[in-house]
Amino acid sequence: MRGDATDAEWKIIGSLLPAERGRGCRPAHDNRRFLNGMLYVLRVGCPWRDMHERYGKWNSVYVRFRRWAEQGVWDALLQTLVDLGLTDDWQHMIDSTTIRGHSQAAGAKGGLIRTALVEAAAALRAKSTPVRTVKDVLSALS
Repeated sequence: MRGDATDAEWKIIGSLLPAERGRGCRPAHDNRRFLNGMLYVLRVGCPWRDMHERYGKWNSVYVRFRRWAEQGVWDALLQTLVDLGLTDDWQHMIDSTTIRGHSQAAGAKGGLIRTALVEAAAALRAKSTPVRTVKDVLSALS
């Protein structure tokens, strides 16, 4: 699949990833499939739940991604690639995560804060609205 690790890339990267062992009746799956799933999510920018099925269960891929991040696998992998001269140390991924405010910030009906904002807006509107409206002027002319 386009974007997945090639055989040459996997030959280098595969040995740098930690070996996974299964838990009881659940065997550990191939790191290559998990890595390709992680790369897919990062490349496409989709939520983990929307990851393509061919990479396995989204939660399993996500859990392994987080575990590797906590263990420092990604930092060690990048440093090894830099030491081997396969990438520059200035290359980094940029996270473009969008952060959304509270539901009230998006216009949802809220509690006390919403009421206070509505009252403040009404007070400002009352100050900025002229005493005589267009309707008053037209009725006075007729």
